[in-house]
Amino acid sequence: MNYASNADHWLSFRIGAQLYAAPLTQVSEVLRDGELTPVPGSASDLLGIRHLRGRIVPVMDGRRRLGLPEEGRVDPFQVRLVMLSHGTHLVGIRVDAIGDLLEARPADIAPPLPGGAARDDDPVHGVLPTKGGFVALLDVRRLCRLPLESEAA
Repeated sequence: MNYASNADHWLSFRIGAQLYAAPLTQVSEVLRDGELTPVPGSASDLLGIRHLRGRIVPVMDGRRRLGLPEEGRVDPFQVRLVMLSHGTHLVGIRVDAIGDLLEARPADIAPPLPGGAARDDDPVHGVLPTKGGFVALLDVRRLCRLPLESEAA
């Protein structure tokens, strides 16, 4: 089996009415929603921090981070925390539900929809057309507002 092909696999999840996906190579795990410790004075999309096997992990609200409305929350039993890794960083994002594992070749990925990609911090770097719509493919570094590796040194 060729494990290098995992670069083409994406974990999809729903936030609001839209499907998003993160590269499977950057998904460390998926957890049930749980107790978070609030961080006073933090960004409005930071829900708090969580202890995870000796690490303190910030957890963001996917809806707030992506500018989606708060109303229309779904079944609380489907809400999950997707733990995303980028370099040495680990950041959680709360999503409304986990979707399917997707496979996308670079040729299948279209540029982001006009309007959003003009922002430097827009986390959507491409879209994958599907039956009845599209899946927005996320750039984990931008989604989690992490510095470029050269900036972190």
